[in-house]
This record gives sequence, structure tokens and C-alpha cells, in this order.
Amino acid sequence: MELNSSVAAVVTGGASGLGEATVRALAEKGVKVAIFDMNEAKGEAVAKEIGGVFCKCNVTSEEEVDAAFAKARAAHGQERILVNCAGTGNAFKTASRDKATGETKHFPLDAFNWIIQINLVGTFRCIAKSAKGMLDLEPINGERGAIVNTASVAAEDGQMGQAAYSASKGGVVGMTLPIARDLAGDGIRVNTILPGIFETPLMAGAPPQVKEALAASVPFPKRLGQAPEYAQLALTMITNGYFNGEDVRLDGAIRMAPR
Repeated sequence: MELNSSVAAVVTGGASGLGEATVRALAEKGVKVAIFDMNEAKGEAVAKEIGGVFCKCNVTSEEEVDAAFAKARAAHGQERILVNCAGTGNAFKTASRDKATGETKHFPLDAFNWIIQINLVGTFRCIAKSAKGMLDLEPINGERGAIVNTASVAAEDGQMGQAAYSASKGGVVGMTLPIARDLAGDGIRVNTILPGIFETPLMAGAPPQVKEALAASVPFPKRLGQAPEYAQLALTMITNGYFNGEDVRLDGAIRMAPR
């Protein structure tokens, strides 16, 4: 797919981190970008800077997702690109004992479901609604659209406490190929990136010694990933017409330890 001003894109979680880097990379190519995010102040600021549109959106809400797509399409037309970066995480052991009190507890099921709803169901919701819109587009060189999802290396080697996060991201990996097959006949490609440890706003709050230790655990290069590196791979997945149905780790060859 050629990136230019005739192409519209939607990036979920586009107000910060990996999503923001992707928004900026697409805008630099002239693409008309809509940012879906819950952070209204940051999202509006980024949209104004890149000449895009901000759509306040919680991906767990059917109504908000529908409204966001309607607003984005009213401004830019039907998107040919969807990049799903909206997501979050938590950490609870499946079952544990408090060493001080001896009290036992298990992973709160509402907390487990919350992660699944955002990372997995929210991603699929946006894919399904975007792809439905793409079906009405005229194909260009046989192609109607390209979708990029964000999983995590935790999909394959999740750490202690990451049962919900790993399950949600593993689900994104697991559904990539069948969705790509569902949409192949209509000229829509689907791929997923599995980032390792990246320098994001969430990571920025970690103590320097923690970030140094994490960087040292990466085989090569011994540093945290940078958001523009994610964006670069996302653009490759979008522009390379033979890239389809793939799940690609972007992690400096790291394999996560149990903790």
C-alpha cells in the first residue's frame, strides 16, 4: 500500500507511546490519521500537531467505538489502515499466600476479565468494525486495507503474575492468521507485532536502576526499544503487500525470565 494524502488511518491508543509514534510516522507520509484514545488532552494535542482528528474512545464500549469510527470517517473518509495499540496490563499471581499473615487469595476474576476485554475483545471489536468499512472501498492494486495489531512477547513467554496479560496478548496472536484468512478474499491484510521491553510513558516512571537492569537483559542491542522502531515495523507491514498473517517479535532477541 502506498502512503499518501489519499489514505486515511485509525490508530487506537494513539495519544502516547507506540501508538503516538505510529501516528506521527503515518502523518509524515501524508496519511490522514484519526487518533482513538481515552486521554483527551494528549490526544487533542497530538491530533492538532499532525493535522489529524482525535476521537475519544474506550475500546471496551461498543457505542464509543462506533461513534469514534463515525467521527473519523466524517473527517477523513473510510480508513484503509487500522493500527491497534490500545491496551494495558496488570499483575496478580494465579493463587498466592501472604507470607506475613498466611492468608491465601487468587487472581481477582474481574481484574482478569478487564484485561481480556481491553486487550483482546477491544482489539477484535476495532478490527471487525474497521474491516466491515473497508469492504466498501474500491481496491487499489487488489488491496482494500491493512491492519496491524499489538500483542507482546508475553504472548509467548509471560512472566509470573501475567496470566491475564499473556492470555490477552496470546489471543491477539492466535486470531491473527484466521482473521487474515477471513479477509484475504477481500484484499485486506492483517499482521501483529509482539514488542519486547520498550521505552514508553509507563516505563518512564520506573527507577533508573530498574530500566538499566531491563536493558542489560536484552541480548542485543542492550537497551530498551524505542517507539519509532515499532512504528517503522508497523509501516513495513502496511506498505509491503506480501506481508500477511504474520506475528513478528520486535524484542532484541530477549526471552523473558519467569520473573
